[in-house]
Amino acid sequence: LPLLLSLSLFLSPSLFLSPSLSLALSGWLQSPQYPEGYPEDVNEMWELPVPQGFALTLQLIHLDLEESEGCQHDALNISADGVQLASLCGQLSFEELQSQVNPMLHTSGSSLVVRFHSDYSNTERHTGFRAIFSTQDIDECSDPYNECTQFCNNYIGGYYCSCQPEYALDLDNHTCTVNCSVDLGSSTRGSVSSPGHPSSYPEHAACSYRLSIDEGFQLVIDFEDPFDIEGQRGGPCIDSLQIKTPSRVFGPFCGDQAPPSLITGSHQMEILFNTDGYGTNTGFTLTYRAKAKTCPSTVTAQSSLIPGWPQYEYGNKVTVQCDTGFEAAMDSVSTYKNKQYVHYLRDTIQMCMFTIPGVDCGTPLLPESGVLQLVNKKPRTLYQDEIQLKCESKYYKLEGEDVYRCDAQGEWSSVKGSSHWPKCVEVCGEPESKHSDFGRIFGGSEAEPGQIPWQVYVENPKGGGSLISDRWVLTAAHVVEGQHSVLLYGGTADIGNIGSSENVVILESEKIFIHPGYPKAPTSGRRTNYDNDIALVRLKSRVPLGPHLLPICLPERKDDGTLISERLGFVSGWGRTEHGTLSSKLLYVEIPVKDRATCSKRKDGKPVTQTFSENMFCAGEKDKDSCSGDSGGPFFLREFRRGAGGQIERGQFRLYGIVSWGIICQERGYYTKVDNYLDWITETMETEERDEIIT
Repeated sequence: LPLLLSLSLFLSPSLFLSPSLSLALSGWLQSPQYPEGYPEDVNEMWELPVPQGFALTLQLIHLDLEESEGCQHDALNISADGVQLASLCGQLSFEELQSQVNPMLHTSGSSLVVRFHSDYSNTERHTGFRAIFSTQDIDECSDPYNECTQFCNNYIGGYYCSCQPEYALDLDNHTCTVNCSVDLGSSTRGSVSSPGHPSSYPEHAACSYRLSIDEGFQLVIDFEDPFDIEGQRGGPCIDSLQIKTPSRVFGPFCGDQAPPSLITGSHQMEILFNTDGYGTNTGFTLTYRAKAKTCPSTVTAQSSLIPGWPQYEYGNKVTVQCDTGFEAAMDSVSTYKNKQYVHYLRDTIQMCMFTIPGVDCGTPLLPESGVLQLVNKKPRTLYQDEIQLKCESKYYKLEGEDVYRCDAQGEWSSVKGSSHWPKCVEVCGEPESKHSDFGRIFGGSEAEPGQIPWQVYVENPKGGGSLISDRWVLTAAHVVEGQHSVLLYGGTADIGNIGSSENVVILESEKIFIHPGYPKAPTSGRRTNYDNDIALVRLKSRVPLGPHLLPICLPERKDDGTLISERLGFVSGWGRTEHGTLSSKLLYVEIPVKDRATCSKRKDGKPVTQTFSENMFCAGEKDKDSCSGDSGGPFFLREFRRGAGGQIERGQFRLYGIVSWGIICQERGYYTKVDNYLDWITETMETEERDEIIT
């Protein structure tokens, strides 16, 4: 059956992702009271999701709106994935719509959005608009760029690639390859040919032949005629043959001339043969054999060999003597005496690895927090020694380089020359709980342990907060106003018996920072101005992050377009419920953001008496709202992003609001707009961290 969308239906991002949404979507849209004439001051939006592998088409069959320059008064705006497709007003016949407008109204992106707006006055009645929409399957196989190298098979909602016999589909699910990888073991003599030789070799081949013999020998390669690998004359190889050893790579080779014999100098090698999807070349044959390994007599500067022979063979005993002021590194097959490096040759001559006398960088002085740690707890610390760094747990990610080297000045510096240690940054907005997919505190649901791991409970006065790092909590200014310190609890969803609650972590405050723009409390009467209702609490010590206690991400930038009207988000807390009692269980509810016109008025249409500034927004709906005791808690939502394959993926949870004030529970609450304070939050935290380091 077709899906009929009524006037008030808004397809939210959460409905777009619902697994129950039918792949085939069709229906109609029309303006309010069509065709009797639409009312004044209307703002409606329909979001039509496009299933993957489908395209969506919108056809206008009637359009009669008030005419205005640039459609400033009444307008029908249609966009797809943020791109405006049409902005319409006035009157157009069905024929004009079919020829001028409807050809533009289609998309194969993620969604098509239709917005209808009417202003406060119309001099005459206009009937409005009516449109029909439907989805159609895309035939991906008709696209010459579908990337299937052999066969493309279309089905409703997608396509798949398949291969001829003797070929297999590669991991990219598009390329057909042959299995031509062989372990040759420790064979000291043999031959290798391209697949199908002397016939044409297959397309999209990725062959690997591995060989490892006794370390006292080296492998020698001879190429046979005919040699025929596709390549551009005088240019790069199209198909290629390479010989790879642990220390170097020979090739790539291609063309119709066989390369000269190769003495690899190694007892290990890998033969790599790669082809593209075209050509009829016949390939190659090569033979390999083992030869006793020899070593050259050359060494690095400030060193000499004893005895001074022109060439050395495997197993010879030599001494590398370093000049005064230089020292040689040691290894397990060496002895060290009188600044001489005695070595029994196992591969090639080990040169003097010089150290500058007296240079010792010492044990690295890492930050006292202990989050940044050494991989090797007892590292070597002399000149050119290296250390590797890591973070203490998976709840942090390393920002910066992880390998540092002792330099000639006796300082640890990164490979790129930085003298500053990398940072371990908390992983935010990613609950581990299997319940982190939220369902639908007034009208709320009980949160499972670890489902909202950033939620913090403020004991006195009763309220909430959000953990935004392992040392900072963000809350409302009116929750901590007049307090020198507060006691907070994290890691729990049940405060009924907080002292014995499982996984609870006691958080003691060190400093409280109330926003300087938050107005002082009135000397008499109730507060009516909650502008800048935001505060930061610095904790006495780092909190132990884990599955039940994790920070939430802040918005990436101010006014990023997330808090649009009817966008759904979550609010959580232990506040008053619809039964009039305070909840001991952490509750959450999904509520829509409201437009500013709605927020600025009471239910009876009169203006709100409290200050409603640009630093606030409101959200809620009937029987779904935050209430007394939820103050300072989070309003948060999950961001969505497009994956590498074009599919919509779930991203991190981000904190966009702080529970601030309300008119009456069960309808809507007012929230501090967090993205307006990103600079203040960052500056306050960085200043405090910097002052602590100096102290």
